[in-house]
Amino acid sequence: MRTALVIGTGLIGTSAALALSQRGVTVHLADYDSEQARTAAALGAGTDETPQGPVDLAIVAAPPAHVAGVLADVMRRGVARGYLDVASVKGGPRRELEAQGLDLSAYIGTHPMSGREKSGPLAATGDLFEGRPWVLTPTRDTDTEVLNLALELVSHCRAVPVVMDADAHDRAVALVSHMPHLVSSMVAARLEKAEETAVRLCGQGIRDVTRIAASDPGMWIDILSANPGPVADLLADVSADLDETVRALRALQSADETKRREGSAGIEDVLRRGNAGQVRVPGKHGTAPRAYETVAVLIDDQPGQLARIFADAGRAGINVEDVRIEHATGQQAGLVQLMVEPKTAPVLTAALRERGWAIRQ
Repeated sequence: MRTALVIGTGLIGTSAALALSQRGVTVHLADYDSEQARTAAALGAGTDETPQGPVDLAIVAAPPAHVAGVLADVMRRGVARGYLDVASVKGGPRRELEAQGLDLSAYIGTHPMSGREKSGPLAATGDLFEGRPWVLTPTRDTDTEVLNLALELVSHCRAVPVVMDADAHDRAVALVSHMPHLVSSMVAARLEKAEETAVRLCGQGIRDVTRIAASDPGMWIDILSANPGPVADLLADVSADLDETVRALRALQSADETKRREGSAGIEDVLRRGNAGQVRVPGKHGTAPRAYETVAVLIDDQPGQLARIFADAGRAGINVEDVRIEHATGQQAGLVQLMVEPKTAPVLTAALRERGWAIRQ
């Protein structure tokens, strides 16, 4: 691939353009908002000048509701040898294109499974997709050259290609992305009018649950409008679990011992099923999840503290597998949780104490 046209210079489009430009591909940028395209160009994502002839690959990064319309336009104008989109829903756009009688041999639907809470070109980075799954949904009609162009894009972005059926993809993202986003928003909505004294008690748990609720509502309306059925089915299942959990909690309030036992059993059931589901979430590098030991270190909220901890861990020959930071409420301090292999936890604890760090038991 020598040339590409990225249509839609938001977070995903600009990030893909940055990755391609960094690898020597000439990238042309287009957007209904010309100022946004100029911003992406100023960031080094490419040029906002119109290509003089057909490019190798056109990448449509428009909102899901507009993907089919944009694809139909550029395909009829013959602006590229191959066409793909990066929308988070795959079945609907393809069916819309089929209904318009377009030859889809030059098209492949794709979806990079990466993003951020922030949107727009200023939030873009050239490494946004690195190590992340990038779903490709070819059909029997897809030309081999177009599939190869899509694979080359994924390679330039250092993502991991995953081939799926379009409708299976839509059901999967409803489960792992769309439904969790709505649940996160529902939990976060409880905080909107909560008492300030309660909100000040927020810890890492509530931050983890509500983090994705910070995303742009307009973008998510577009996404959910393109995949409402599978998301509604999953939320119906969640709703049934909620109803049962509410009944179990009410039973725990009862003066009747039998009802309290039934309530306890109901709560235990949902918690155990949660345990069983959580262990299926892939671990580091997509491998099976592993159990790590946590070494908790108290730090001051000052520049260089994290760098010092990691440097000291490195000197001790310990690889930190994961890290979490919990900030203290009302204090310039925090708790850094270093996840390491269980057998190395005592070594790391001793090494950090020797270097003056306060370890929390």
